[in-house]
Amino acid sequence: MQVIRTDVLVIGAGMAGLTAAARSLDRGSSVVVVERAAAVGGSARYAGYAWTAPTHEVMDEVNPDGDPALRRALVDGFADAIAWIRSLGVECADAVPILRYGTGHQFDTNQYIDECRRRVSADGELFTETETLALLGHNGVVTGAHVRLPDGTELEIESSTTILATGGFQADPGLACEHIHPNAGVMQLRSNPASCGAGLRLAEVVGAATGEPRSGFYGHLVPADVPFRDSGDFVALSLYYSEHALLFNLDNRRFTDETMGDHLTAMRLLDQPESRGLLVADERVYRDWVLGSYVEGAIAVDKFDLAQRRGGRCGMAESLEDFVYLPPEWGYDGAAIAAEIRAVNAAGPAVQPARVHDSAPLDRGPYYVIETRPALTFPFHGIRIDEHGRVLAAAGGIVDGLYAAGSDIGGLYDHAYAGGIAPALVFGLAAADAAATHRHPTPTPQPA
Repeated sequence: MQVIRTDVLVIGAGMAGLTAAARSLDRGSSVVVVERAAAVGGSARYAGYAWTAPTHEVMDEVNPDGDPALRRALVDGFADAIAWIRSLGVECADAVPILRYGTGHQFDTNQYIDECRRRVSADGELFTETETLALLGHNGVVTGAHVRLPDGTELEIESSTTILATGGFQADPGLACEHIHPNAGVMQLRSNPASCGAGLRLAEVVGAATGEPRSGFYGHLVPADVPFRDSGDFVALSLYYSEHALLFNLDNRRFTDETMGDHLTAMRLLDQPESRGLLVADERVYRDWVLGSYVEGAIAVDKFDLAQRRGGRCGMAESLEDFVYLPPEWGYDGAAIAAEIRAVNAAGPAVQPARVHDSAPLDRGPYYVIETRPALTFPFHGIRIDEHGRVLAAAGGIVDGLYAAGSDIGGLYDHAYAGGIAPALVFGLAAADAAATHRHPTPTPQPA
């Protein structure tokens, strides 16, 4: 069997993997990158902002159950991550507010991915459409991987350090139902289709620790039964404005504080009967939030109009009295929902569940109604790491020679969220930097 030797092996060529690979080259390491898909970039191709909480205090407030060391590392490493993007010649805009609590920068993720790929192709080796069959190891140290090329040829790649960055397991319905929620299979995939849990499986075989199951996921509400046609729909159909609207379950009741954010409401809706609900906006919300940009610099899309044109369950009511005409086949009681809206308006700030960040009444017709479901981008369960990206062992200590970054990691978030691109950058860089300072001679590899 052919053997390739390298300082750093990166498994996965998305944002985290290519960041780790390009940084490793910058640190003077030799690099091999293995990617299962035909194209590099993964879900980062669909993103446009790197953002996170601006301070430790904010991170602790919005993500109280996340791993403290990882929370601090993300905040501390964010400025260096932005500087790294700019060092590659990629334009990165000035900081803007993201959600209520974050700070982020718009940048061309495709330009960034392509520049990292160019560097890897020029100074390292890149294998696409290549499956990683197993990690290799000796005396408890991971020493590379056994891979299979698209023509069936199998290689052993010996490496001083191996970095897992396969993008999570959101494209594997079985793992999603096991580690996210039994209803996770009803969610559309708001992500690339190649992230099927390879990193998690490889890590578990060599004794890696993993995060708490059922710790949540990142996703957004989308119109029910409106399939994504292409990756552009991942943003175009996301109903970000839900944090200013009202959401009702099939019992015609509100069940969460919508104003905490659409990304959190998506997790709450997954728990509800049939994981579907009715999202209601009034004229104020439609004018100020549906027609506006969710983030400064983003293109505004009339999501109600788009959902309606695409055959979603949508409707307009000139007044609350008109809710009685809600189609009965949808499964909701329009009159009961109208009564709930009146009760919300009458209660104001005293309403329960509370509406902490927008308690203004929804009392201006017309009303815009969309049935919605959650869509899945990536899970929060994954491989446990320390702040340097080193994989932790289930038995204690670390799995020597093994690192992880991006959506393969777990423990950072627990039913909370403060950015996806930022941790891919921060922990991709951290893993590369740690790998560069902990090189060791590569023993003769054996199946791990």
